[in-house]
Amino acid sequence: MSSESAPMTGPDLTKGVPSADLAEGELLLGHVGEEPVLLTRDRGEVLAVGARCTHYGGPLAEGLMVDGAIRCPWHHAAFDLRTGQNRRPPALDPIACWEVAERNGRVTVSAPKQPAAPPLPPRYTARPESVLILGGGAAGHQAAETLRRDGYDGEVTIVEAGPFAPYDRPNLSKDYLAGTAEEAWIPLRADDFYPAHGIGLVLGRRAVELDVRERTLRLDDGSEHRFGALLIATGAEPVPLPGPEPGQRVYLLRSLADSRAIIAAADAAKRAVVIGASFIGLEVAASLRARGLEVTVVAPEARPLEKVLGPELGDMIRALHEAKGVVFRLGHTAKAIGKSDVTLDDGEVLPAGLVVAGIGVRPVIALAERAGLTVDRGIIVDRFLETSAPGIFAAGDVARWPDPRSGELIRVEHWVFAQRQGQAAARNLVADPSSRRPFDVVPFFWSRHYDLSVDYTGYAGRWDRIVVRGDLAAHDATVAYEAEGRVLAAATVGRDRENLALEARLEQGALHGL
Repeated sequence: MSSESAPMTGPDLTKGVPSADLAEGELLLGHVGEEPVLLTRDRGEVLAVGARCTHYGGPLAEGLMVDGAIRCPWHHAAFDLRTGQNRRPPALDPIACWEVAERNGRVTVSAPKQPAAPPLPPRYTARPESVLILGGGAAGHQAAETLRRDGYDGEVTIVEAGPFAPYDRPNLSKDYLAGTAEEAWIPLRADDFYPAHGIGLVLGRRAVELDVRERTLRLDDGSEHRFGALLIATGAEPVPLPGPEPGQRVYLLRSLADSRAIIAAADAAKRAVVIGASFIGLEVAASLRARGLEVTVVAPEARPLEKVLGPELGDMIRALHEAKGVVFRLGHTAKAIGKSDVTLDDGEVLPAGLVVAGIGVRPVIALAERAGLTVDRGIIVDRFLETSAPGIFAAGDVARWPDPRSGELIRVEHWVFAQRQGQAAARNLVADPSSRRPFDVVPFFWSRHYDLSVDYTGYAGRWDRIVVRGDLAAHDATVAYEAEGRVLAAATVGRDRENLALEARLEQGALHGL
């Protein structure tokens, strides 16, 4: 997906700008013909790169320079300023680099450079003969791409239980469900990408047995796959509603097939009930409102998302949805689901042509548990993302990882974090143990509601103080979550660049105050 074309802004860089106008670390947006180009000076060197993120077209001129890279303000992808290569997800493709000259007190930009292939890091020369990746979601797909981009030339195979090649799962509850994103935007790569890069895809097959000693994985069709190294990236599955089988189908949302089914049902429905005020539940509510349905959200808590974002942001998000016409029944649960209605625990009957449940997910760990791997509300991994079995790694929603900042074993259920774990796990599983690098990434996620995005960086499983700076009612604020005087995480609304800056500060160590 990319942003719509817009009029060119800033100077025509082919005509040049005064060298004095470009200070160290400054970002200057201009254009070369119809291409927006970002000009900057880093460590004394003048550099020019494409000005749009290759993920969703975010404006890099509003981003942040960190360690020779430009970070996107929307979803925190990072691109090397000298090569254009994407250093970290969610972007998959590089940005263009441009030829720059500085003469006689002026800087000019001419033609795009030829893309440079990234060098093979020396630490990847000792490697297994093959890598098997179980799961084609965020972590699994990113691992496969990372292996090939870094120069690993052994066999790489993704085994995915679903029928589709890797796709953009966050969009399933957002623009795609709302009807504003075409299905053609959903696949992460074209079908020919995988054979062209030597990545095998085994689709529609479930793993039924993992033999750690023999290093084999048996699938539900009886086939066996041997591996030199294995990455388990099986993700999580939606929690179904408790109780007896409902009289009407209750839709869950995890897969492309789920989103398609909800869209089909929404076309024939006038009213929807969403059970659960989770991120997924509220994003579904917003998308169904965009389709013109009357929507009621039912949840047992007093505020939406209060356990994750606190009462202040929870109230803001509720007010935002109510302004768009969503009705909340908080402090209640669904007692019975009929063919055309939902009965609440207080006896209220809500008309419902469509019911969607979003009450959480749970990690898919049964296979790992049967194989004897250490599990506890997820697959336990070390700081290199290796499981209790040597040569077997885990990443994404399924992995519980030792967070160096909180000192806790945590499991994070967000797309970008899963991608970054997949990237790190891929590099560690083909590296000599002595040259592995600990995974110490600061978690980041975003949740979009209508035209408003809430960005969250860090991890705060609990806090003793919440500090709000700005005006949440005006959708312009930063919310910090503190414990014992230290900022563990922060959420921002309408302050994308500030979120980037907070992320960079958290990467540097303990943060005391905003």
